Amino acid sequence: MAMTRDEKFWEGMRWAGFGATFLFMAFPIFWMILTSFKVARDAYSTKVFFSPTLNNFISIFQDPYNFGPLLFNSVVVSFSTVAVAIPAATCAAYAFSRYQFKGKNALMVSVLSSQFVPPVVVVLPFFILFKNLHLLDTRLALVILNLSFVLPFAVWMIKGFIDALPPDIESAAVVDGCNRFQVLRHITLPLIMPGVVTSAVFGFIQSWNEFLFALILTNQKAVTLTVGLMGLHTDKGILWEHMAAASMLIMIPIFAISFTIREYFISGLTMGAVK
Repeated sequence: MAMTRDEKFWEGMRWAGFGATFLFMAFPIFWMILTSFKVARDAYSTKVFFSPTLNNFISIFQDPYNFGPLLFNSVVVSFSTVAVAIPAATCAAYAFSRYQFKGKNALMVSVLSSQFVPPVVVVLPFFILFKNLHLLDTRLALVILNLSFVLPFAVWMIKGFIDALPPDIESAAVVDGCNRFQVLRHITLPLIMPGVVTSAVFGFIQSWNEFLFALILTNQKAVTLTVGLMGLHTDKGILWEHMAAASMLIMIPIFAISFTIREYFISGLTMGAVK
C-alpha cells in the first residue's frame, strides 16, 4: 500500500533520527581510527586524507611503553574472571530459580544490592586486605575484585533465562532418570545458552574495561591496558597518535568477540526478560 504524505514524513524523520544517532556514536570511533594511523604532526590536524603509518602500533609495544605485558595481563584477568564467574553464576541461578530454601529472598536481594555499591567504596578495604595477604600487584587480586561485580550480575541475568523455561521440560528428564546436575547440563544449559553467552560477553567487557581496581591495586607486574593508557600522558603532553593506537588495541577484542557471537548475543538480549 502506498504511504500517505504524513506517513512518508514520519518515516523520513525516523530515518533521519537513526542517521543522526549513528553519526553521533560512530564519529568519535571513526576519528580515533584515523588518528591511530597518523603521524604526530597530522594527529593535531583535521586531515581526513593523509599518508597512513603503522608506526604508532609498533611504538606502543616498544620502550618505554611496552604494552605487550599489559595486553597479556588484561587477557588473563578478563578470561579468568569469565571462566570462574559463568559456571558459578549458572549453578547459583539454577538454584535460585528451581529450589525453595530458607532465606532465599534475602540472599537474592543481597546479591542484587552488591551491584549498587560504587567500586570506589570497596577498593580501599580490598587494598588493605590484599596488602595483608601479599596479593597487591597480582592478577589474582584483580580477578577476585572483578568477580565481586561480574558474578552477581551474571547470577541475576542467567536466572531470568532459567525462569523463562517451563519446568515441565526438566520434570520429564527427571522421570527418565536424570539427576539435577544432568538436567542442568543436558537440558537447561543448551536452552539458555544465548543468555549464558550474553552474560559472558558483558562480564568480559566489564573486566576488560575495568580501570579503578587496576589503578589502585597494581604497580608494575599486573598493570592492565586501561591503566597503561595513562603512561601516554608524558611531559610532552598527551601523545594522541599513540593514545588512539592503544585505544584501538583495547577496542578490537571486544568488537571481535561481539561480532563472532552476535547471533547468541542478539538472542540473549531478547529472551529471558519476560517470563
